[in-house]
Amino acid sequence: MSSHLRTVRQWLGDWTLSGGLVLAVIFLALGIVWPLLRMLALSLSPEGLAEFAVVLGRGTFQRIAINTLVMGAAVATLGTGLAFLFAFVQVWVNVPFKRLLHWIALLPIISPPFAVALAVISLFGRSGLITYRLFGLRYDIYGLDGLTLVLSLSFFPAAYIGLLGMMRALNPALDEAAINLGASRWHVFRTVTVPILVPGILGSFLLLFVEAMADLGNPLALGGDFTVLASRIYIAIIGEYDMIAGAVLSVNLLVPTLALFLAQNYIVNRKSYVTVTGKPAGTPRLISSPFARWSLFAAVASVAALIVLIYGTVLVGAFTRLFGIDYSFTLDNFKFVLFGYGSQAMVTTVILAGIAMPIAALIGTLVAYLVTRKQFPGRNALDFASMLGLAVPGTVLGIGYVLAYNQPIEVAGITLLPKLAGGAGLLGGAAVIVLSFAARSMPASVRNGTATLQQIDPVLEEASLNLGADNGTTFRRITLPLIRPAVLSGMIYAFARSMTSLSSIIFLTTPYTKIMVAQIFTEADAGRFGNAFAYCVILIAIVLVAIALLYRVIGSTTGAEREASLGG
Repeated sequence: MSSHLRTVRQWLGDWTLSGGLVLAVIFLALGIVWPLLRMLALSLSPEGLAEFAVVLGRGTFQRIAINTLVMGAAVATLGTGLAFLFAFVQVWVNVPFKRLLHWIALLPIISPPFAVALAVISLFGRSGLITYRLFGLRYDIYGLDGLTLVLSLSFFPAAYIGLLGMMRALNPALDEAAINLGASRWHVFRTVTVPILVPGILGSFLLLFVEAMADLGNPLALGGDFTVLASRIYIAIIGEYDMIAGAVLSVNLLVPTLALFLAQNYIVNRKSYVTVTGKPAGTPRLISSPFARWSLFAAVASVAALIVLIYGTVLVGAFTRLFGIDYSFTLDNFKFVLFGYGSQAMVTTVILAGIAMPIAALIGTLVAYLVTRKQFPGRNALDFASMLGLAVPGTVLGIGYVLAYNQPIEVAGITLLPKLAGGAGLLGGAAVIVLSFAARSMPASVRNGTATLQQIDPVLEEASLNLGADNGTTFRRITLPLIRPAVLSGMIYAFARSMTSLSSIIFLTTPYTKIMVAQIFTEADAGRFGNAFAYCVILIAIVLVAIALLYRVIGSTTGAEREASLGG
Protein backbone atom coordinates (compact mmCIF):
# COMPACT_ATOMS: atom_id res chain seq x y z
CA MET A 1 0.00 0.00 0.00
CA SER A 2 2.85 2.38 0.85
CA SER A 3 4.36 1.96 -2.62
CA HIS A 4 1.01 2.89 -4.21
CA LEU A 5 0.78 5.95 -1.97
CA ARG A 6 4.30 7.02 -2.97
CA THR A 7 3.32 6.63 -6.64
CA VAL A 8 0.21 8.74 -6.14
CA ARG A 9 2.19 11.46 -4.30
CA GLN A 10 4.79 11.49 -7.07
CA TRP A 11 2.12 11.91 -9.75
CA LEU A 12 0.28 14.61 -7.79
CA GLY A 13 3.54 16.47 -7.27
CA ASP A 14 4.41 16.46 -10.99
CA TRP A 15 1.85 18.42 -12.99
CA THR A 16 3.30 17.11 -16.26
CA LEU A 17 2.61 13.47 -15.38
CA SER A 18 -0.76 14.08 -13.76
CA GLY A 19 -1.85 16.54 -16.47
CA GLY A 20 -0.82 14.19 -19.26
CA LEU A 21 -2.64 11.28 -17.67
CA VAL A 22 -5.80 13.34 -17.12
CA LEU A 23 -5.71 14.56 -20.73
CA ALA A 24 -5.34 11.00 -22.06
CA VAL A 25 -8.11 9.66 -19.81
CA ILE A 26 -10.53 12.45 -20.80
CA PHE A 27 -9.88 11.87 -24.50
CA LEU A 28 -10.34 8.10 -24.25
CA ALA A 29 -13.47 8.53 -22.13
CA LEU A 30 -15.08 10.93 -24.60
CA GLY A 31 -13.80 9.31 -27.78
CA ILE A 32 -14.29 5.61 -27.04
CA VAL A 33 -15.55 4.56 -23.61
CA TRP A 34 -18.61 6.80 -23.25
CA PRO A 35 -20.02 6.09 -26.76
CA LEU A 36 -19.56 2.35 -26.20
CA LEU A 37 -21.27 2.52 -22.82
CA ARG A 38 -24.22 4.41 -24.32
CA MET A 39 -24.58 1.83 -27.07
CA LEU A 40 -24.31 -1.06 -24.60
CA ALA A 41 -26.78 0.61 -22.23
CA LEU A 42 -29.39 0.88 -24.97
CA SER A 43 -28.87 -2.71 -26.11
CA LEU A 44 -29.18 -3.99 -22.52
CA SER A 45 -32.26 -1.91 -21.69
CA PRO A 46 -35.60 -3.77 -21.39
CA GLU A 47 -36.45 -2.76 -24.95
CA GLY A 48 -33.01 -3.87 -26.11
CA LEU A 49 -33.21 -7.25 -24.38
CA ALA A 50 -36.59 -7.82 -25.96
CA GLU A 51 -35.09 -6.97 -29.33
CA PHE A 52 -32.27 -9.44 -28.65
CA ALA A 53 -34.81 -12.23 -28.30
CA VAL A 54 -36.54 -11.21 -31.51
CA VAL A 55 -33.33 -10.78 -33.52
CA LEU A 56 -31.64 -13.99 -32.38
CA GLY A 57 -34.73 -16.00 -33.16
CA ARG A 58 -35.01 -14.83 -36.76
CA GLY A 59 -33.75 -17.07 -39.51
CA THR A 60 -32.68 -13.99 -41.47
CA PHE A 61 -30.32 -12.94 -38.68
CA GLN A 62 -28.76 -16.39 -38.54
CA ARG A 63 -28.20 -16.26 -42.30
CA ILE A 64 -26.68 -12.77 -42.03
CA ALA A 65 -24.39 -13.93 -39.21
CA ILE A 66 -23.24 -16.91 -41.29
CA ASN A 67 -22.71 -14.62 -44.29
CA THR A 68 -20.53 -12.35 -42.16
CA LEU A 69 -18.39 -15.21 -40.87
CA VAL A 70 -18.01 -16.78 -44.32
CA MET A 71 -17.01 -13.46 -45.86
CA GLY A 72 -14.53 -12.79 -43.05
CA ALA A 73 -12.93 -16.22 -43.44
CA ALA A 74 -12.73 -15.91 -47.24
CA VAL A 75 -11.16 -12.45 -47.12
CA ALA A 76 -8.76 -13.43 -44.35
CA THR A 77 -7.62 -16.53 -46.28
CA LEU A 78 -7.13 -14.81 -49.64
CA GLY A 79 -5.72 -11.61 -48.16
CA THR A 80 -3.22 -13.41 -45.94
CA GLY A 81 -2.15 -15.53 -48.91
CA LEU A 82 -1.55 -12.43 -51.02
CA ALA A 83 0.33 -10.73 -48.19
CA PHE A 84 2.55 -13.76 -47.64
CA LEU A 85 3.22 -14.09 -51.37
CA PHE A 86 4.27 -10.44 -51.76
CA ALA A 87 6.43 -10.49 -48.61
CA PHE A 88 8.09 -13.78 -49.58
CA VAL A 89 9.01 -12.46 -53.03
CA GLN A 90 10.42 -9.26 -51.53
CA VAL A 91 12.71 -11.11 -49.10
CA TRP A 92 13.66 -14.42 -50.71
CA VAL A 93 13.18 -14.22 -54.48
CA ASN A 94 15.54 -12.51 -56.91
CA VAL A 95 13.16 -10.85 -59.38
CA PRO A 96 13.11 -7.46 -61.13
CA PHE A 97 10.98 -4.45 -60.16
CA LYS A 98 10.85 -5.35 -56.47
CA ARG A 99 10.56 -1.75 -55.35
CA LEU A 100 7.80 -1.03 -57.86
CA LEU A 101 5.88 -4.11 -56.75
CA HIS A 102 6.23 -3.00 -53.14
CA TRP A 103 4.74 0.45 -53.73
CA ILE A 104 1.95 -0.94 -55.88
CA ALA A 105 1.02 -3.26 -52.99
CA LEU A 106 0.76 -0.26 -50.64
CA LEU A 107 -1.48 1.78 -52.95
CA PRO A 108 -4.83 0.58 -51.47
CA ILE A 109 -3.84 1.99 -48.06
CA ILE A 110 -4.22 5.60 -49.17
CA SER A 111 -7.34 5.18 -51.29
CA PRO A 112 -10.99 5.60 -50.22
CA PRO A 113 -13.06 2.46 -49.59
CA PHE A 114 -15.10 2.79 -52.76
CA ALA A 115 -12.21 3.21 -55.20
CA VAL A 116 -11.57 -0.52 -55.62
CA ALA A 117 -15.27 -1.47 -55.49
CA LEU A 118 -16.33 1.04 -58.16
CA ALA A 119 -13.50 0.05 -60.47
CA VAL A 120 -14.25 -3.66 -60.07
CA ILE A 121 -17.92 -3.05 -60.89
CA SER A 122 -16.91 -1.06 -63.99
CA LEU A 123 -14.47 -3.74 -65.14
CA PHE A 124 -16.11 -7.03 -64.10
CA GLY A 125 -19.78 -6.22 -63.51
CA ARG A 126 -22.80 -7.14 -65.62
CA SER A 127 -21.88 -4.45 -68.17
CA GLY A 128 -18.19 -4.45 -67.30
CA LEU A 129 -15.51 -3.42 -69.75
CA ILE A 130 -13.74 -6.78 -69.48
CA THR A 131 -16.54 -9.23 -68.72
CA TYR A 132 -19.18 -7.88 -71.13
CA ARG A 133 -17.43 -5.62 -73.64
CA LEU A 134 -14.44 -7.92 -74.12
CA PHE A 135 -15.86 -11.40 -73.50
CA GLY A 136 -19.61 -10.88 -73.83
CA LEU A 137 -20.34 -12.23 -70.34
CA ARG A 138 -23.07 -10.90 -68.06
CA TYR A 139 -21.17 -11.73 -64.87
CA ASP A 140 -22.82 -10.80 -61.56
CA ILE A 141 -19.99 -9.38 -59.47
CA TYR A 142 -22.34 -8.52 -56.59
CA GLY A 143 -22.18 -10.89 -53.66
CA LEU A 144 -19.60 -12.99 -51.87
CA ASP A 145 -17.13 -13.36 -54.75
CA GLY A 146 -17.02 -9.64 -55.51
CA LEU A 147 -16.73 -8.74 -51.83
CA THR A 148 -13.95 -11.27 -51.29
CA LEU A 149 -11.94 -9.86 -54.20
CA VAL A 150 -12.39 -6.21 -53.28
CA LEU A 151 -11.87 -6.60 -49.52
CA SER A 152 -8.80 -8.80 -50.03
CA LEU A 153 -7.18 -6.25 -52.34
CA SER A 154 -8.14 -3.41 -50.00
CA PHE A 155 -6.88 -4.94 -46.75
CA PHE A 156 -3.98 -7.26 -47.64
CA PRO A 157 -1.39 -4.40 -47.52
CA ALA A 158 -1.79 -4.16 -43.73
CA ALA A 159 -0.92 -7.86 -43.36
CA TYR A 160 1.83 -7.53 -45.98
CA ILE A 161 3.63 -4.81 -44.00
CA GLY A 162 3.62 -6.97 -40.87
CA LEU A 163 4.77 -10.16 -42.59
CA LEU A 164 7.46 -8.27 -44.53
CA GLY A 165 8.93 -6.95 -41.30
CA MET A 166 8.87 -10.41 -39.73
CA MET A 167 10.56 -12.06 -42.70
CA ARG A 168 13.28 -9.42 -42.79
CA ALA A 169 13.88 -9.92 -39.06
CA LEU A 170 14.47 -13.68 -39.37
CA ASN A 171 18.02 -14.85 -38.84
CA PRO A 172 19.34 -16.31 -42.16
CA ALA A 173 21.72 -18.50 -40.16
CA LEU A 174 18.81 -20.77 -39.24
CA ASP A 175 18.14 -21.59 -42.90
CA GLU A 176 21.84 -21.87 -43.68
CA ALA A 177 22.38 -24.40 -40.90
CA ALA A 178 19.55 -26.61 -42.16
CA ILE A 179 20.75 -26.40 -45.78
CA ASN A 180 24.32 -27.24 -44.73
CA LEU A 181 22.96 -30.37 -43.07
CA GLY A 182 21.59 -31.51 -46.43
CA ALA A 183 17.97 -30.32 -46.31
CA SER A 184 16.35 -29.05 -49.50
CA ARG A 185 15.07 -25.50 -49.79
CA TRP A 186 11.45 -26.72 -49.74
CA HIS A 187 12.09 -28.85 -46.65
CA VAL A 188 13.76 -25.91 -44.89
CA PHE A 189 10.88 -23.62 -45.81
CA ARG A 190 8.29 -26.13 -44.59
CA THR A 191 9.99 -27.21 -41.35
CA VAL A 192 12.00 -24.14 -40.29
CA THR A 193 10.70 -20.93 -41.85
CA VAL A 194 6.94 -21.49 -41.76
CA PRO A 195 6.80 -22.64 -38.10
CA ILE A 196 8.61 -19.46 -37.06
CA LEU A 197 6.18 -17.37 -39.08
CA VAL A 198 3.02 -19.17 -37.93
CA PRO A 199 2.16 -16.64 -35.18
CA GLY A 200 2.50 -13.80 -37.67
CA ILE A 201 0.42 -15.60 -40.26
CA LEU A 202 -2.30 -16.30 -37.70
CA GLY A 203 -2.14 -12.68 -36.54
CA SER A 204 -2.54 -11.46 -40.11
CA PHE A 205 -5.44 -13.85 -40.68
CA LEU A 206 -7.28 -12.61 -37.60
CA LEU A 207 -6.55 -8.97 -38.44
CA LEU A 208 -8.06 -9.31 -41.92
CA PHE A 209 -10.97 -11.31 -40.49
CA VAL A 210 -11.79 -8.43 -38.15
CA GLU A 211 -11.34 -5.78 -40.86
CA ALA A 212 -13.62 -7.66 -43.27
CA MET A 213 -16.35 -8.19 -40.68
CA ALA A 214 -16.27 -4.54 -39.64
CA ASP A 215 -16.15 -2.96 -43.11
CA LEU A 216 -19.26 -1.08 -44.21
CA GLY A 217 -18.50 0.70 -47.48
CA ASN A 218 -17.77 -2.28 -49.67
CA PRO A 219 -20.76 -4.41 -48.54
CA LEU A 220 -23.01 -1.44 -49.31
CA ALA A 221 -21.48 -1.08 -52.77
CA LEU A 222 -21.03 -4.74 -53.71
CA GLY A 223 -23.12 -6.79 -51.31
CA GLY A 224 -26.26 -7.07 -53.42
CA ASP A 225 -28.46 -9.74 -51.83
CA PHE A 226 -25.52 -10.97 -49.74
CA THR A 227 -26.23 -9.05 -46.52
CA VAL A 228 -23.70 -8.91 -43.67
CA LEU A 229 -23.98 -7.50 -40.17
CA ALA A 230 -22.37 -4.14 -40.93
CA SER A 231 -24.70 -3.37 -43.82
CA ARG A 232 -27.72 -4.67 -41.84
CA ILE A 233 -26.84 -2.24 -39.03
CA TYR A 234 -26.72 0.59 -41.57
CA ILE A 235 -30.14 -0.37 -42.93
CA ALA A 236 -31.60 -0.54 -39.41
CA ILE A 237 -30.37 2.97 -38.56
CA ILE A 238 -30.67 4.85 -41.85
CA GLY A 239 -33.46 2.91 -43.57
CA GLU A 240 -35.67 1.85 -40.67
CA TYR A 241 -34.77 4.53 -38.08
CA ASP A 242 -34.57 1.80 -35.43
CA MET A 243 -31.79 2.69 -33.00
CA ILE A 244 -32.61 -0.21 -30.66
CA ALA A 245 -32.24 -2.78 -33.45
CA GLY A 246 -29.05 -1.02 -34.57
CA ALA A 247 -27.59 -1.19 -31.05
CA VAL A 248 -28.52 -4.86 -30.62
CA LEU A 249 -27.00 -5.79 -33.98
CA SER A 250 -23.91 -3.74 -33.08
CA VAL A 251 -23.37 -5.85 -29.96
CA ASN A 252 -23.59 -8.98 -32.10
CA LEU A 253 -20.87 -7.52 -34.33
CA LEU A 254 -18.79 -6.09 -31.49
CA VAL A 255 -18.37 -9.28 -29.45
CA PRO A 256 -16.72 -11.48 -32.13
CA THR A 257 -14.62 -8.67 -33.62
CA LEU A 258 -13.34 -7.61 -30.22
CA ALA A 259 -12.54 -11.21 -29.26
CA LEU A 260 -10.72 -11.82 -32.54
CA PHE A 261 -8.81 -8.55 -32.22
CA LEU A 262 -7.62 -9.47 -28.73
CA ALA A 263 -6.52 -12.88 -30.02
CA GLN A 264 -4.68 -11.25 -32.93
CA ASN A 265 -3.04 -8.72 -30.62
CA TYR A 266 -1.90 -11.47 -28.26
CA ILE A 267 -0.39 -13.53 -31.08
CA VAL A 268 1.42 -10.62 -32.72
CA ASN A 269 2.84 -9.39 -29.41
CA ARG A 270 4.47 -12.74 -28.65
CA LYS A 271 8.22 -12.18 -28.82
CA SER A 272 9.56 -15.63 -29.56
CA TYR A 273 8.81 -15.88 -33.27
CA VAL A 274 11.10 -13.14 -34.64
CA THR A 275 14.51 -14.60 -33.93
CA VAL A 276 16.17 -16.62 -31.20
CA THR A 277 19.75 -15.54 -31.75
CA GLY A 278 19.68 -11.75 -31.67
CA LYS A 279 20.09 -9.59 -34.74
CA PRO A 280 20.05 -11.30 -38.13
CA ALA A 281 23.53 -12.22 -39.32
CA GLY A 282 24.17 -12.19 -43.06
CA THR A 283 21.67 -11.99 -45.87
CA PRO A 284 18.99 -14.50 -46.88
CA ARG A 285 19.92 -17.00 -49.60
CA LEU A 286 17.69 -16.08 -52.55
CA ILE A 287 15.80 -18.71 -54.51
CA SER A 288 17.79 -19.54 -57.63
CA SER A 289 15.52 -22.07 -59.38
CA PRO A 290 14.31 -20.41 -62.62
CA PHE A 291 10.95 -22.17 -62.47
CA ALA A 292 10.28 -21.12 -58.86
CA ARG A 293 11.55 -17.57 -59.39
CA TRP A 294 9.53 -16.77 -62.47
CA SER A 295 6.43 -18.59 -61.27
CA LEU A 296 6.37 -16.52 -58.10
CA PHE A 297 7.16 -13.37 -60.06
CA ALA A 298 4.30 -14.08 -62.47
CA ALA A 299 1.87 -14.54 -59.57
CA VAL A 300 2.91 -11.31 -57.85
CA ALA A 301 3.06 -9.37 -61.11
CA SER A 302 -0.46 -10.54 -62.00
CA VAL A 303 -1.88 -9.21 -58.74
CA ALA A 304 0.10 -5.98 -59.12
CA ALA A 305 -1.21 -5.62 -62.68
CA LEU A 306 -4.77 -6.05 -61.39
CA ILE A 307 -4.18 -3.31 -58.80
CA VAL A 308 -2.74 -1.01 -61.48
CA LEU A 309 -5.70 -1.81 -63.74
CA ILE A 310 -8.14 -0.97 -60.95
CA TYR A 311 -6.55 2.37 -60.13
CA GLY A 312 -6.03 3.09 -63.81
CA THR A 313 -9.78 2.62 -64.21
CA VAL A 314 -10.38 5.08 -61.37
CA LEU A 315 -8.14 7.65 -63.10
CA VAL A 316 -9.59 7.15 -66.58
CA GLY A 317 -13.13 7.05 -65.23
CA ALA A 318 -12.62 10.43 -63.60
CA PHE A 319 -12.05 11.96 -67.05
CA THR A 320 -14.78 9.92 -68.82
CA ARG A 321 -18.35 11.07 -69.37
CA LEU A 322 -19.87 7.68 -68.49
CA PHE A 323 -17.41 4.82 -68.08
CA GLY A 324 -18.61 1.68 -69.84
CA ILE A 325 -21.00 3.53 -72.17
CA ASP A 326 -19.63 6.89 -73.26
CA TYR A 327 -15.83 7.10 -73.13
CA SER A 328 -15.59 10.67 -74.40
CA PHE A 329 -13.20 12.94 -72.51
CA THR A 330 -14.70 15.43 -70.05
CA LEU A 331 -13.69 17.67 -67.17
CA ASP A 332 -17.24 17.99 -65.86
CA ASN A 333 -16.61 15.44 -63.11
CA PHE A 334 -13.75 17.50 -61.69
CA LYS A 335 -15.73 20.72 -62.11
CA PHE A 336 -18.44 19.17 -59.94
CA VAL A 337 -15.96 18.24 -57.21
CA LEU A 338 -13.70 21.29 -57.31
CA PHE A 339 -16.10 24.11 -58.11
CA GLY A 340 -19.60 22.76 -57.70
CA TYR A 341 -21.60 20.92 -55.09
CA GLY A 342 -18.67 18.74 -54.09
CA SER A 343 -16.25 21.51 -53.16
CA GLN A 344 -17.76 21.95 -49.70
CA ALA A 345 -17.17 18.28 -48.84
CA MET A 346 -13.56 18.47 -50.03
CA VAL A 347 -12.74 21.56 -47.95
CA THR A 348 -14.59 20.28 -44.87
CA THR A 349 -12.92 16.87 -44.98
CA VAL A 350 -9.41 18.32 -45.31
CA ILE A 351 -10.01 20.74 -42.42
CA LEU A 352 -11.48 18.13 -40.09
CA ALA A 353 -8.84 15.53 -40.94
CA GLY A 354 -6.15 18.19 -40.46
CA ILE A 355 -7.54 19.00 -36.99
CA ALA A 356 -7.82 15.34 -35.99
CA MET A 357 -4.32 14.47 -37.24
CA PRO A 358 -2.20 16.21 -34.54
CA ILE A 359 -4.71 15.30 -31.83
CA ALA A 360 -4.49 11.59 -32.65
CA ALA A 361 -0.71 11.63 -33.03
CA LEU A 362 0.06 13.61 -29.87
CA ILE A 363 -2.47 11.84 -27.62
CA GLY A 364 -1.29 8.48 -28.97
CA THR A 365 2.36 9.37 -28.35
CA LEU A 366 1.50 10.58 -24.86
CA VAL A 367 -0.32 7.32 -24.06
CA ALA A 368 2.60 5.30 -25.43
CA TYR A 369 5.02 7.25 -23.22
CA LEU A 370 2.91 6.84 -20.09
CA VAL A 371 2.33 3.12 -20.67
CA THR A 372 5.92 2.33 -21.62
CA ARG A 373 7.90 4.58 -19.27
CA LYS A 374 5.73 5.08 -16.18
CA GLN A 375 4.22 2.86 -13.51
CA PHE A 376 0.84 3.82 -12.08
CA PRO A 377 -2.45 2.18 -11.06
CA GLY A 378 -4.66 1.57 -14.09
CA ARG A 379 -1.77 1.47 -16.54
CA ASN A 380 -3.01 -1.70 -18.24
CA ALA A 381 -6.55 -0.32 -18.41
CA LEU A 382 -5.23 2.81 -20.16
CA ASP A 383 -3.32 0.66 -22.63
CA PHE A 384 -6.40 -1.47 -23.35
CA ALA A 385 -8.72 1.52 -23.76
CA SER A 386 -6.29 3.16 -26.18
CA MET A 387 -6.53 0.17 -28.54
CA LEU A 388 -10.33 -0.01 -28.55
CA GLY A 389 -10.48 2.52 -31.36
CA LEU A 390 -8.84 -0.07 -33.59
CA ALA A 391 -10.71 -3.08 -32.22
CA VAL A 392 -14.25 -1.68 -32.25
CA PRO A 393 -15.89 -1.67 -35.70
CA GLY A 394 -16.42 1.83 -37.04
CA THR A 395 -20.12 1.16 -37.55
CA VAL A 396 -20.51 0.31 -33.86
CA LEU A 397 -18.54 3.35 -32.74
CA GLY A 398 -20.54 5.61 -35.06
CA ILE A 399 -23.81 4.47 -33.51
CA GLY A 400 -22.30 5.06 -30.07
CA TYR A 401 -21.46 8.64 -31.05
CA VAL A 402 -25.02 9.28 -32.21
CA LEU A 403 -26.39 7.99 -28.90
CA ALA A 404 -23.78 9.76 -26.78
CA TYR A 405 -23.58 13.17 -28.40
CA ASN A 406 -26.92 13.80 -30.07
CA GLN A 407 -28.03 15.45 -26.85
CA PRO A 408 -26.23 17.49 -24.18
CA ILE A 409 -24.51 15.65 -21.35
CA GLU A 410 -25.89 16.92 -18.05
CA VAL A 411 -25.10 16.06 -14.44
CA ALA A 412 -27.26 17.46 -11.61
CA GLY A 413 -28.77 19.93 -14.04
CA ILE A 414 -25.36 21.23 -15.17
CA THR A 415 -24.46 20.87 -18.85
CA LEU A 416 -20.98 19.35 -18.99
CA LEU A 417 -20.91 18.92 -22.76
CA PRO A 418 -23.24 20.47 -25.35
CA LYS A 419 -24.90 18.62 -28.19
CA LEU A 420 -22.20 17.64 -30.70
CA ALA A 421 -23.77 15.38 -33.31
CA GLY A 422 -26.05 17.79 -35.12
CA GLY A 423 -26.56 21.38 -36.14
CA ALA A 424 -24.14 23.89 -37.57
CA GLY A 425 -20.80 25.25 -36.47
CA LEU A 426 -17.90 23.69 -34.61
CA LEU A 427 -20.16 22.19 -31.95
CA GLY A 428 -22.36 20.67 -34.63
CA GLY A 429 -21.48 17.59 -36.63
CA ALA A 430 -17.89 18.79 -37.11
CA ALA A 431 -16.84 18.34 -33.48
CA VAL A 432 -18.01 14.76 -33.18
CA ILE A 433 -16.49 13.86 -36.57
CA VAL A 434 -13.10 15.20 -35.43
CA LEU A 435 -13.45 13.18 -32.23
CA SER A 436 -14.31 10.08 -34.25
CA PHE A 437 -11.39 10.61 -36.65
CA ALA A 438 -8.93 11.04 -33.78
CA ALA A 439 -10.23 8.11 -31.72
CA ARG A 440 -10.06 5.73 -34.70
CA SER A 441 -6.55 6.85 -35.69
CA MET A 442 -4.91 7.16 -32.29
CA PRO A 443 -4.14 3.41 -31.75
CA ALA A 444 -1.60 3.51 -34.60
CA SER A 445 0.28 6.30 -32.82
CA VAL A 446 0.19 4.29 -29.59
CA ARG A 447 1.57 1.23 -31.37
CA ASN A 448 4.27 3.14 -33.24
CA GLY A 449 5.26 5.11 -30.15
CA THR A 450 5.43 2.02 -27.95
CA ALA A 451 7.58 0.13 -30.46
CA THR A 452 9.98 3.08 -30.78
CA LEU A 453 10.25 3.74 -27.04
CA GLN A 454 11.05 0.09 -26.39
CA GLN A 455 14.13 0.52 -28.61
CA ILE A 456 15.36 3.60 -26.68
CA ASP A 457 17.38 3.05 -23.51
CA PRO A 458 15.59 4.69 -20.53
CA VAL A 459 19.04 5.71 -19.23
CA LEU A 460 18.90 8.77 -21.49
CA GLU A 461 15.76 10.06 -19.79
CA GLU A 462 17.00 9.06 -16.33
CA ALA A 463 20.16 11.09 -16.88
CA SER A 464 18.05 14.17 -17.68
CA LEU A 465 15.94 13.68 -14.56
CA ASN A 466 19.04 13.17 -12.40
CA LEU A 467 20.43 16.47 -13.70
CA GLY A 468 17.38 18.29 -12.37
CA ALA A 469 15.03 18.45 -15.36
CA ASP A 470 11.38 17.66 -14.70
CA ASN A 471 9.36 15.10 -16.63
CA GLY A 472 7.89 17.70 -18.97
CA THR A 473 11.27 19.09 -19.97
CA THR A 474 12.71 15.60 -20.36
CA PHE A 475 9.84 14.49 -22.56
CA ARG A 476 10.02 17.65 -24.70
CA ARG A 477 13.81 17.90 -25.01
CA ILE A 478 14.94 14.24 -24.91
CA THR A 479 12.12 11.77 -25.63
CA LEU A 480 10.14 13.62 -28.28
CA PRO A 481 13.07 14.25 -30.64
CA LEU A 482 14.07 10.58 -30.40
CA ILE A 483 10.59 9.34 -31.29
CA ARG A 484 9.97 11.91 -34.03
CA PRO A 485 9.68 9.20 -36.73
CA ALA A 486 6.92 7.53 -34.69
CA VAL A 487 5.08 10.85 -34.31
CA LEU A 488 5.40 11.45 -38.05
CA SER A 489 4.11 7.95 -38.80
CA GLY A 490 1.16 8.53 -36.49
CA MET A 491 0.30 11.82 -38.19
CA ILE A 492 0.48 10.29 -41.66
CA TYR A 493 -1.69 7.36 -40.67
CA ALA A 494 -4.18 9.62 -38.86
CA PHE A 495 -4.62 11.91 -41.87
CA ALA A 496 -4.88 9.08 -44.40
CA ARG A 497 -7.34 7.09 -42.28
CA SER A 498 -9.45 10.18 -41.54
CA MET A 499 -9.65 11.07 -45.22
CA THR A 500 -10.66 7.54 -46.24
CA SER A 501 -12.80 6.46 -43.25
CA LEU A 502 -16.50 5.85 -43.87
CA SER A 503 -18.08 3.43 -41.41
CA SER A 504 -17.63 5.54 -38.27
CA ILE A 505 -18.79 8.87 -39.73
CA ILE A 506 -21.54 7.90 -42.18
CA PHE A 507 -24.04 8.31 -39.31
CA LEU A 508 -22.55 11.65 -38.24
CA THR A 509 -22.55 13.76 -41.38
CA THR A 510 -25.01 16.64 -41.58
CA PRO A 511 -25.92 19.18 -44.28
CA TYR A 512 -23.34 21.43 -42.63
CA THR A 513 -20.55 18.84 -42.51
CA LYS A 514 -20.31 16.98 -45.80
CA ILE A 515 -17.47 14.43 -45.93
CA MET A 516 -15.80 13.25 -49.13
CA VAL A 517 -16.19 9.50 -48.62
CA ALA A 518 -19.87 9.97 -47.78
CA GLN A 519 -20.25 12.01 -50.97
CA ILE A 520 -18.49 9.26 -52.94
CA PHE A 521 -21.04 6.80 -51.58
CA THR A 522 -23.89 9.12 -52.54
CA GLU A 523 -22.60 9.61 -56.08
CA ALA A 524 -21.95 5.89 -56.58
CA ASP A 525 -25.36 4.96 -55.18
CA ALA A 526 -26.96 7.36 -57.68
CA GLY A 527 -25.00 5.80 -60.56
CA ARG A 528 -22.82 8.88 -61.14
CA PHE A 529 -19.59 6.93 -61.28
CA GLY A 530 -17.69 9.73 -63.05
CA ASN A 531 -18.19 12.09 -60.11
CA ALA A 532 -17.29 9.29 -57.68
CA PHE A 533 -14.09 8.51 -59.59
CA ALA A 534 -13.15 12.20 -59.63
CA TYR A 535 -13.68 12.35 -55.86
CA CYS A 536 -11.41 9.30 -55.44
CA VAL A 537 -8.63 10.78 -57.59
CA ILE A 538 -8.70 14.10 -55.74
CA LEU A 539 -8.81 12.36 -52.36
CA ILE A 540 -5.77 10.21 -53.20
CA ALA A 541 -3.94 13.30 -54.48
CA ILE A 542 -4.71 15.20 -51.27
CA VAL A 543 -3.39 12.36 -49.12
CA LEU A 544 -0.18 12.11 -51.18
CA VAL A 545 0.40 15.87 -51.00
CA ALA A 546 -0.21 15.84 -47.24
CA ILE A 547 2.30 13.01 -46.77
CA ALA A 548 4.90 14.93 -48.79
CA LEU A 549 4.29 18.09 -46.76
CA LEU A 550 4.58 16.23 -43.47
CA TYR A 551 7.91 14.76 -44.49
CA ARG A 552 9.04 18.21 -45.56
CA VAL A 553 7.94 20.04 -42.42
CA ILE A 554 8.62 17.50 -39.68
CA GLY A 555 11.73 15.94 -41.16
CA SER A 556 12.97 13.12 -43.33
CA THR A 557 12.79 9.49 -42.35
CA THR A 558 14.27 6.30 -43.65
CA GLY A 559 12.58 4.13 -46.23
CA ALA A 560 11.68 1.56 -43.59
CA GLU A 561 9.99 4.23 -41.47
CA ARG A 562 7.99 5.43 -44.45
CA GLU A 563 6.75 1.90 -45.08
CA ALA A 564 5.84 1.54 -41.42
CA SER A 565 3.92 4.82 -41.48
CA LEU A 566 1.88 3.72 -44.47
CA GLY A 567 1.17 0.38 -42.86
CA GLY A 568 0.01 2.00 -39.64
